[in-house]
Amino acid sequence: MDGMSQALEDRHIPDVVRPAQGGPTVRVEPYRRRIRGRIGTETIVDSRDPLLLLEEGHLPVYYLPVEDVRADLLEPSDRRTTCPRKGEATYQTIRVGDRVVPDAVWCYQQPIEGCPDISGHVAFYWSALDSWWEEDDQVFVHARDPYKRVDVLRSSRHVRVELDGELLAESHRPLLLFETGLPTRYYLPRADVRLELMEASRTRTSCPYKGTASYLSARVGGELRADLAWSYEQPIPECSKIEQAVCFFNERVDLTVDGERQERPVTAWS
Repeated sequence: MDGMSQALEDRHIPDVVRPAQGGPTVRVEPYRRRIRGRIGTETIVDSRDPLLLLEEGHLPVYYLPVEDVRADLLEPSDRRTTCPRKGEATYQTIRVGDRVVPDAVWCYQQPIEGCPDISGHVAFYWSALDSWWEEDDQVFVHARDPYKRVDVLRSSRHVRVELDGELLAESHRPLLLFETGLPTRYYLPRADVRLELMEASRTRTSCPYKGTASYLSARVGGELRADLAWSYEQPIPECSKIEQAVCFFNERVDLTVDGERQERPVTAWS
């Protein structure tokens, strides 16, 4: 057994569990990154041995060894919840100075049969902490799914964006962004967008895979169509190709690619 295998054996990594008969899947994997969570400048958890729990229908969640959490900042809670896949969860409250975050931390002290052994680990509501870090890079919104891909490819496809007969953008040099589980997104150079029809919006959203997006509304037929497009002005390094490019919601515009009108996908953004 080599050194790496011995280290994994010594750590007792919980088994991957795949329920029989096509039932919902809960699995746990070692996540070989240093994870830190902070409230203000106070570090609440700092772990080099995190686990990542992947549960069907849910976002990934860090499960962190209890010894890597600041026990002096936690207080018991009376809250209890039951999960049919994992068992009964107990909760703790975080107290940092005058700041109290109720029921922010949970654990399964005795996971039910069929659930990976996550005893000895705790999880946090993401928004309970002010910031999360993988190594020295900040992570936003939720833990990243290692099985989700975001690929950005340069293309020479002919892309037209219209709404109610008004041309909003046209390009022969789009960037095509392929993200697992989502429609293809077409990012267009600003020079190919009719910016005279666009107005900056106050809306901002964050993506753990791309960064923080700012939004643009479009004035069409005298009506302002809110948040019709977005742009990552400073994307994270992994998605640097889309910097400053503009992407319209496929769900809300008439999109034509290489002369073929695209159906509007039905998604949460429709």
